[in-house]
Amino acid sequence: MPDDQGRRAPGFSFFGAWAFGVEEALVAPRARLRWWWFLLAVWAASCGPCGFQPEPGVKVVVPAMPTTLDWSHSDPDSWANYPVMLATQRGLTQLGPDHGVEPGLAERWGRVTDGQGRDVYTFHLRRDVRWSNGAPLVARDFVIGWRRALQGRERGEMADLAGAAEALALQERGAPETEVRAALERVGVEAVDAHTLRVTLARPRSYFLARVANVYLFYPAPSADLEGKSDEAVRDYFDRPRDGRPLALGPYRVERWDRAGERVRLVHNPASAFASPLAEGETPAPVITLMKSEIGPALYERGRVDFVFVDSAAALRIHRPDDLRREPLLSTYFLAFNTERAPLDRPEVRRALARALDREALLAGLLPVARPSHVLLPPELPGAATAAEAERLPRYAPEQARAELAGVAGLERPLRLIYRSGDGFVPEVAIAERVAAQLARVGVRVVLEARSDFSAEISRRSAQGPRTYDLYLRRLGADYAHPNTFFTLFEREGNHQTGWETQAGGEPMARFERLLAQGDGAPDEATARASYVQAQEVLVGEQAVIAPLYHPDRYYRARERLRGVDVDPFNFLALRALRLRAVAADAPRAEDAP
Repeated sequence: MPDDQGRRAPGFSFFGAWAFGVEEALVAPRARLRWWWFLLAVWAASCGPCGFQPEPGVKVVVPAMPTTLDWSHSDPDSWANYPVMLATQRGLTQLGPDHGVEPGLAERWGRVTDGQGRDVYTFHLRRDVRWSNGAPLVARDFVIGWRRALQGRERGEMADLAGAAEALALQERGAPETEVRAALERVGVEAVDAHTLRVTLARPRSYFLARVANVYLFYPAPSADLEGKSDEAVRDYFDRPRDGRPLALGPYRVERWDRAGERVRLVHNPASAFASPLAEGETPAPVITLMKSEIGPALYERGRVDFVFVDSAAALRIHRPDDLRREPLLSTYFLAFNTERAPLDRPEVRRALARALDREALLAGLLPVARPSHVLLPPELPGAATAAEAERLPRYAPEQARAELAGVAGLERPLRLIYRSGDGFVPEVAIAERVAAQLARVGVRVVLEARSDFSAEISRRSAQGPRTYDLYLRRLGADYAHPNTFFTLFEREGNHQTGWETQAGGEPMARFERLLAQGDGAPDEATARASYVQAQEVLVGEQAVIAPLYHPDRYYRARERLRGVDVDPFNFLALRALRLRAVAADAPRAEDAP
C-alpha cells in the first residue's frame, strides 16, 4: 500500500513476489505448488471488503455505506444513510399500507391556526417509547434534535419551522455563535412538558405530517446523552459506536461501523416499542450486517449473503429467479423537453410528441412487471389524479400526433435525446431506443446519446444561450408520501433544466407555482388535492413540459427465511419488520456457506 507520501511501502505483494525472483527461480514443481497455495491463502484472508469475510447474522448487500450515523447532521448524500436510520430510529408519524399518515412516536396530535396565520401542531408522545438504554423518550429530545438539524449540512430542510429563516440567515452570514444560539431558542419547537411537543410552522404546510414520517432530520435525538457535550465529543459519539451508543428507538441499534471494511453491524434492540409482531415459528434477527460489495449478486448465488438488490434491468431480461421480489416505488420515469429550443418551444408540438408515445409498447418485455403511465403522480400516492382527471392529460394517439406534427418547421433536423449511461434498475437504453423508434413513426428523427455526465450535459448551454439538448430521460422519486415532493423539481428554483420558466413570459410557471402554494397551504386534504391536480394539468397537459412514461419498481432477492425485509416506496432498504423463520429448505444459507 502507499505510505503517507504516496510512495510504495515495502512489503509483500503479488508483483513484489515476482520482483524478488520467484519467476526465474528453479523451484521444484511440488514446492512451486505449495508457493501458489500460500499466495491463494494470503489473498483469501485479505478479501474482507470484497464480501467474503465471515460476518455474523443476516447479511445484506447495500449500494453504499452510510456517510454518517448522526441523523441530525446529514449531508447531500443522505440517501446512503437511510437504511441504518430507518432501522434504528422513528418519526413523530409513520406511513400506513396505503401511504397515509398514521401515529408514530406521537400517539395523537392537534392542529390549529394562530393569530398570525401559522400552523401550530401539538403532539402527544407515546409514554411506552424508550431509548435502547431504557431511558424514556421526552419532548426535549425533539427540541435538541431539531436545533441540531438546523445547524447541520442539510439545515435548509428545516426551513418550514417558524423562526428557522432567521437562524439560517445568521449562519449564512457567519454571525457570532451567541446570536445563532439565541435564534435557535426562538425556533418553533417547544417542549410543553415531558410528553407534549408544540411545533409552530412559519406558514401552513399540508405536507408536514408526511415529511416528519420519513425525513430523518426530523427524528428526535437523545438529549440526555448529547446536551453538555462538546462538538468533538458529539462527533465521537456518532462516529465510534460503542457501549450501546448511539442510542436507538427502532428495533435495531448500531453496534459496529467498519469504514475500511465497509460493514455496519446492527443488533436487535429489545427495548424498542416498535418490535415487529412474531408469527408462530418466527424470531427476531439478532444481528444484521450491512455490507457493500461490487459482486453482490455472485455472493448471493453462492449463499454468502441473504439479501441483494437486482440493479440490472438487462440481467432481468435474461434471468428471473424464483426468489425475485418486487416493490412498487413512488416514482416516475419521464421524457423532458427543452422548451427553449425550436420547435420544442411550442407547447402544441410537445403535446403532439407526448401523444406519439405508446407507453405499453415502450415497456413490453423489458421487466417482469411494468406500470406504464402518462401521469406524473403515481396512483398509489395520496392525492393522485382520478381516472377521469388523468384522461385530460396527453395520452397515446398516434394518428392525432402525426397530423399535428406534419409540416412543423424545425423538425427537419434530428432531435438529440440524452440519457444516463450504464446499467441500472431502469432499462434506460432500451426505453431510449424505443422512444426514438416510436417518434420515427410520426416523422420525427431522434439521435440518442448516453452520457456519464448526464446532469452537467442537460444544463450545458450553447453560445447563443439555450441548452443544447432537445429531450432527456430521467427518474424522479418521492422523498415523502405527498404530491408536493413530485412538483418541487419543476419550480423556478428546481433543477429541471427545461427552461419552461421562459414560456409565455413566465405566466404558466407563475400560475403553476401559485397552485402549488395553494396546495401546500390548504387547510384540508381535499382542497390541497384540487390544487395539485390543476398543477399537474398545467405541467403535463397544457404546457407538456414532460411526458411521463412509467412508474418504476425495485427488484431484489431475499432468502425464504427472511420475513418482513423489504424496499420501501422511497427506494430505501426497510429492515424495521425483519424476522427470521425456520424453513426446511432455504439453501444455501449464508452462515452455512464455507
